[in-house]
Amino acid sequence: MSGLDPAIAERLKRNADGLVCAVVQQRGTGDVLMVAWMDDEALHRTLTTGRATYWSRSRQNYWVKGETSGHTQHVHEVRLDCDGDALLLVVDQVGPACHTGACTCFQQVLVSGNQC
Repeated sequence: MSGLDPAIAERLKRNADGLVCAVVQQRGTGDVLMVAWMDDEALHRTLTTGRATYWSRSRQNYWVKGETSGHTQHVHEVRLDCDGDALLLVVDQVGPACHTGACTCFQQVLVSGNQC
């Protein structure tokens, strides 16, 4: 059982695996760094420690960003989107965010320019 505040938990719309998508953005620049997944416990840990904690779908375990690499994320703000099915974490990233060593996981441009 998670320690997540029930008022927050009831606002979340989880996928079939009980997870919510977490988009991570650099504070100040607005750069999108990465996307990860959180369950209620990962969100609770993030909110109480200020360190980004995620659920690894491949390892089936919690991981604190930077715990082994030193590339930490200090969380300043957590937002919930209008549908309740995605979170936005505004962080101060220390070191590269991507496991490849890149500053962001979004290095590959598929379409350029304003499409609105």
